Parts: sequence; C-alpha cells; structure tokens
Amino acid sequence: MSERFLEGRTALVTGSTSGIGLGIAEALGAAGAHVALNGLGEPAQIEAAKQQVSKAGAAEVRFAAADLRDASAIETMMAEVAAWRAPDILVNCAGVQHTAGIAEMPAQRWDMLIAINLSAAFHTMRLALPGMAARGYGRVLNVASVHGLVASVNKSPYVASKFGLVGLSKVAALEYARAGDRASGGVTVNCVCPGWVETPLIEPQIQARAEAAGGDRTAGVRDLLSEKQPSQRMSLPEDIAALCLFLCRREAHNITGAAMPVDGGWTAQ
Repeated sequence: MSERFLEGRTALVTGSTSGIGLGIAEALGAAGAHVALNGLGEPAQIEAAKQQVSKAGAAEVRFAAADLRDASAIETMMAEVAAWRAPDILVNCAGVQHTAGIAEMPAQRWDMLIAINLSAAFHTMRLALPGMAARGYGRVLNVASVHGLVASVNKSPYVASKFGLVGLSKVAALEYARAGDRASGGVTVNCVCPGWVETPLIEPQIQARAEAAGGDRTAGVRDLLSEKQPSQRMSLPEDIAALCLFLCRREAHNITGAAMPVDGGWTAQ
C-alpha cells in the first residue's frame, strides 16, 4: 500500500491549528493530500500550523476561516474550499468544553457547545457528502470523544453534543452506504472517540498532578487517569491520526457507522 495514497485527494480538517486536529492534518498531508485547515489562533499560530502540515508533505495547504457557531459562515467556508478543490475527506475535530452542573450551566455555554461540537459537523457534512457520493469516494471522520459513549458529571452539553455526533454519524453512514463501490472506495462516515489525549490543553492538569507527586510526571499522568482510563497511559495526537489515516484507505470501504474508542479500556468497564 502506497504511503502517498492520498495524492490527488483534498481534506478539510476543522479545529486543526493545534492538538488532535493538527496531528490529523499532518498525517493526511504526509499521505499526499491537499489540506485545508480551520481553527482558532493568532496569525502566527495559524501560519505555524500551515508550515507544519506543509513540511509533513502536503501537496498544498490553505487556511479556511469560519466561525463554526454560524451556519452561514460555514456555508461560505465550504463554498470557498470547494472552489479550490472539492473535499474528499472531511474531519470534524473542532470542539469546546465547559464544566458545571446542569443547574449551574450557563444557557449561552450550552448553545455554544452544541453549535460548535454538533451543529457545525451537521453543516459541513450536509454540504460535503453529496459531492463525495457523486465522485464515488468520501471519508467523513468525526472526532467525538469517549463522552460520546459514556457520561461524566458536570459535562452535560459536552456529553450531549458528542452523543449527538455519534448518532448523526450513524444516520449519515446509512444514508450514504451504497455510494461508490469497492474499487472507488465508497463513502464512509465514522466517529473516533478518544479518551485522554496528551495535548497542550491538558498539560496544566498533568503538571498539577506531577507537582503533587513530587515532580514525577509519569506518576502525575497515572493519577490523572486513574479514575477513568485503566491503561493509565495517554494517547498522543499522532495515535488518533494513525487511526483516521487508516479509515481513509480504500480498504476501509466497509467500515462505516462505527464509533471507535481509543480510550485505554475506559468504555470496557
């Protein structure tokens, strides 16, 4: 199997200026894809992300700006990407979090999380999937969460949005299951459901636990994961990216409608 098997393909990855999304964009670029990035950040951070994906081997890299809370902004972004190159691969990785009990959860936070974590994926999918079906190949990879499979306290909008994303993906997988064929690769829609992933976003939590363990970072990680993730090992963004990359292969044409945990046994309990 060619390592540059995505040459001639185009991918749009939301939430790709850092963390898991950037790791996925790099992997797709390394496989030869043209990559459109989308995400938050200062101009310097966005440029650094573009350079990182380009250095990985992407045929071309662009940045597609959009406020994912706004359906019209998403429509504009999708039209701009399609005018450049029609997307064959869509990765919905953008996500936000806010923790509070249901009674204390600000209504505007609920609305924001549902908009970014769930509604944005609906809008990108409804605009990308018909073209994928017409071409006989398409991959939608929705980065959900272990919280799309199990719940935790104080995370009502996050859990609701991720459960919704898993359900949305299953519906889309059924609707497009017969598009294309084995030779073309077909159209698939899947969710990847990570547990703890080592990203800059959670580094402060790791450091706090490490300090409590006398400066032992490994002990800090184990303490942080002890309540939920039996492996007591975090995944890396490139681990999640490797799974996403496999799902883009033609050989994965019959893997659709799945919600795949990468959670060190969390959901096996």
